[in-house]
Amino acid sequence: MGDKLDMTGNDIWTELRHTDRPIVIYGMGNGADKIISELERLGVRPCGIMASDDFVRGQSFRGFTVRRLCDIERETEDPIILIAFGTQRQEVIGHILALKERHTVLAPDVPVYGSNIFDHVFYRAHREELEQVYELLSDEQSRKVLHNVIRFKLSGSIDELTEIFTPRQEVFENLLCPSDDESYLDLGAYKGDTISEFLEYTHGTYRCITALEPDRKTFLRLREYAGGMERVRLFNMGIWNTDTDLCFHDSQGRGSSIGQSGGTLTPVTCIDTLFRRRKVSYIKLDVEGAEAEALSGGRMVIARDCPMINMAIYHRSEDLFRLPLLLHEINPHYRIYLRQHPHIPAWDLNLYAVTR
Repeated sequence: MGDKLDMTGNDIWTELRHTDRPIVIYGMGNGADKIISELERLGVRPCGIMASDDFVRGQSFRGFTVRRLCDIERETEDPIILIAFGTQRQEVIGHILALKERHTVLAPDVPVYGSNIFDHVFYRAHREELEQVYELLSDEQSRKVLHNVIRFKLSGSIDELTEIFTPRQEVFENLLCPSDDESYLDLGAYKGDTISEFLEYTHGTYRCITALEPDRKTFLRLREYAGGMERVRLFNMGIWNTDTDLCFHDSQGRGSSIGQSGGTLTPVTCIDTLFRRRKVSYIKLDVEGAEAEALSGGRMVIARDCPMINMAIYHRSEDLFRLPLLLHEINPHYRIYLRQHPHIPAWDLNLYAVTR
């Protein structure tokens, strides 16, 4: 098995550090900021920033004037274009793939949260844990996903991702198969979009729904959507490994998260508290980098009830091995699957687990 995850060659950061070709950042915002910071740490200075034509209005970013693609092509010879934003929209993915036919286009992997860059040093330090995950996976597609995602993180090659894209529908129809009698826990419920997805596959029927959303403004939207539904509990809270209050940065909408300091003091609870006296059959976790804490706070319930698990494992570089291994430790009876849904970069990488 060891050779299945034997990744040779340089990683993207080594290649960028040694290239003499101009490097252009495509996008503005947090992703671009992280990529530029990592390049600068390596002593590499991009030659420019570009954005889609509709977004170029003479603005500047990190000291660069933001330019259109046609300007880049006219003024820059043989650039390496680095995708610095995330998208799941098919038309935008299609645009990126078309751009890749004309230029060298890569998508550097920088973590949404945390500071660990998934380079060859990180890979070698955690290869044993990644190989343990490989052995735990329950089908060939999951093993292919793990292999390609690691290669993508190291190389930035978009082809590694597009090769493993599968629709979310396949998961609900073939792996999770929710019934019309689920007790559903939605952690990171946002405005109710994942409740809506759940109801689509249960034909609108369920035993009960419990949903948590810590962002105050987003919670109001969630309440507008689901507040009138029967057998639904909504909490303006975060999830953690204990019951307490934590600082919550709620200025990023869907990406709002728990922080070490600053932000708004927000109540958090744990799965074991929410379901100490009732059973849960299906848990969705997409909690902006707090997935490990959420799992740890549900040890008793997850071991007792064996709920189906639908969990994001892309927020932190270490999530790729830490979360599957933690879930297996909590309940070794799970069959664990990985799926990469269409998204550039690998921000829609999910773990699915069932025992039945």
